[in-house]
Amino acid sequence: MKRLIKLFLVVLMGIGIFSTVALADATKGQKIFSNEMRKICGFSGNVLAKMHKQAEWKVIFESGKLNEELLKQCPNVKPLKEADLQHVYDFLYNYAIDSGNTATC
Repeated sequence: MKRLIKLFLVVLMGIGIFSTVALADATKGQKIFSNEMRKICGFSGNVLAKMHKQAEWKVIFESGKLNEELLKQCPNVKPLKEADLQHVYDFLYNYAIDSGNTATC
């Protein structure tokens, strides 16, 4: 019985680690911004990320208003696909003004 419980816990931990890695990627969000939005917006992703603190980006994303915020900051850009929003959010969150990180895009 102990072996079964240990095996179950190891499998559960493995699934948890791999699923969080697969959910979103800040580097992919940075590429999406660089490729699709930077020229249209006229500023770098770093500038956009620094417009809010991490907690503010989190509230915007969780309330489903990330596309609205992006359009407010850069009116000529097309709304992002649902699949890309998580990646762009991770990028914005990781490079927010209070994160201490600086993006290079």
